[in-house]
Amino acid sequence: MRVPPGPGVPQGLVVPEAELMEQFSRSSGPGGQGVNTTDSRVQLSLDLATTTALTDRQRERVLERLAGRLVGTVLTVDASEFRSQRRNRSAARERVASLLREALSPPPPPRRPTKRTRGSQRRRLEAKSQRGQVKRGRARPSDDG
Repeated sequence: MRVPPGPGVPQGLVVPEAELMEQFSRSSGPGGQGVNTTDSRVQLSLDLATTTALTDRQRERVLERLAGRLVGTVLTVDASEFRSQRRNRSAARERVASLLREALSPPPPPRRPTKRTRGSQRRRLEAKSQRGQVKRGRARPSDDG
């Protein structure tokens, strides 16, 4: 299985087929009467701790980023949206590839807060005082006048 190049994976990745474990079962998805007889649902698993496709640094990042999706160190993806097993197999592989690519991408840089400009502060205060004048103009006239 190939993971195309992207941020964090400039050369891409190649996961050997022998490291992917596939299981097939009956799908609850589309297929009409055939749903009850064909094993079109695909469950694709990859053990991230033992795969040779990742370097040690990449492995640490992936295990940390995908911790919520893992059972131990195994990443499992289901695909059952198509009627054919072949299309579900390719959909599962695409999902694993996109999960790996996202997990390997570097984190975004921290946000650096910016200062308001003097002009924007001045305009804000002028707008506030203008609004106050409008509201004062709506007040009932006093008996002094």
